[in-house]
Amino acid sequence: MKNKAFGLWSAVFLGIGSMVGAGIFVLLGEAGAIAGNLVWISFIFGGIIALLSGYSLAKLATAYPSRGGIVEYLVECYGEGVFSGTLSILFYLSAMVAIAMVAKTFGTYLTMMTIGIDKPLYNNLFAVGILLTFMFINLAGSTILAKSENIIVITKLLIILIFTIVLFFTINPELLSIKDAPPIKNIFSAIALTFFAYEGFRVITNTAEDIDNTKNILRAMNIAILLVMGLYIAVTFAVFGNLPLDEVIKAQDYAMAEAAKPVFGELGFKIMAIAALISTASSINANLYAVTNVTYQMAKNGDLPRVYQINVFKSYEGLIVSTIILIIMVLFFKLKEIAAIGSISILFIHGFVHIGHLLKTDITKANKLLIYLAIITIAIAITLALQYTSKHIPNVGYSILFGFMIAFILEITLRLTTKRVIRKQKPNLILEKLEDKLTDIYQRRL
Repeated sequence: MKNKAFGLWSAVFLGIGSMVGAGIFVLLGEAGAIAGNLVWISFIFGGIIALLSGYSLAKLATAYPSRGGIVEYLVECYGEGVFSGTLSILFYLSAMVAIAMVAKTFGTYLTMMTIGIDKPLYNNLFAVGILLTFMFINLAGSTILAKSENIIVITKLLIILIFTIVLFFTINPELLSIKDAPPIKNIFSAIALTFFAYEGFRVITNTAEDIDNTKNILRAMNIAILLVMGLYIAVTFAVFGNLPLDEVIKAQDYAMAEAAKPVFGELGFKIMAIAALISTASSINANLYAVTNVTYQMAKNGDLPRVYQINVFKSYEGLIVSTIILIIMVLFFKLKEIAAIGSISILFIHGFVHIGHLLKTDITKANKLLIYLAIITIAIAITLALQYTSKHIPNVGYSILFGFMIAFILEITLRLTTKRVIRKQKPNLILEKLEDKLTDIYQRRL
């Protein structure tokens, strides 16, 4: 029997690595600017939404084990048609924008660490460099990915935990006083942002074909989200208990690093900046693995050209093609506005997956009440996200609709040019295992 790359804790680390990326370092300040020192409540609500959504995705992953994750579930729930194909392409494009944005964040932090001032040229060079580095790691195989992700996640978690524990001893209770908190409604306005800090949990479903026991998917999902929720809440108390709200807002893009200054000085600022670099690198690593498997599944289903499915080393050519697209995004696109639209689009896709899941509960054996709750909470998150984003990006709703139209046009174009018909996963697991065995024998002979 072929050894699987992921066990329970490898999958947990992959999920944590994807979630604790640029989000906590940037979104903490942005969400805090809205909800103030009560933002920890917003992180609890965001985590609850993630747990409900994660339950639905994990049940689908157990019933339909596939490296394609959400892409496979769309096909299973809505059939082999244009609708599922359009949503799959939109999901792929949105995920690509998110990775490009994290790579750009990595480049900016590294530029500040090495050059001392923000220079776009260096930002882009460092961003491209980290993308190429993890492309080669992923090409080397998912076993190496799992091991590298474990090391990265443990390192960054140790830095963040030490930072948090030390700052807990210097907390000023007055800074956490409710009397100085913003209005209660602001807690709910910040939920959209705090949910985005968890959104990476979905990559755990991409391990379905590489995990030792599919039942571990739901376990890994719950463990990863709960651990990250606890971490986010602790970090929030540490930051807002050491920095006045006006200073948090002023330094919202680097609030965690700024909070380390009073205790650790400039060295503390630099250490937290290094932690931000490790976190963004970890997020890129985890999400590149997910995108590789998404492109493979889409090519297998017929939603992308066959070139995405060609085997290269221990991965697929889709990884190389995707990395090239990411580099183009980093070099030529204004990613902040596109990333906001892409994040909301991913929320819509989550909602569609959960709605489709209601048609498959006889197969997944999932609790319908929990799925309904996932749909309702995702709808609330979308509404709040649109409300918040519309203040910064006028006509954001039309921009998202435009994104759907682009995905639809690409789907129709690919259908006409490739002449391929999308197919669901093969139901015969015995044939799949035989095919895996034959593939292993063939690759050893090569």
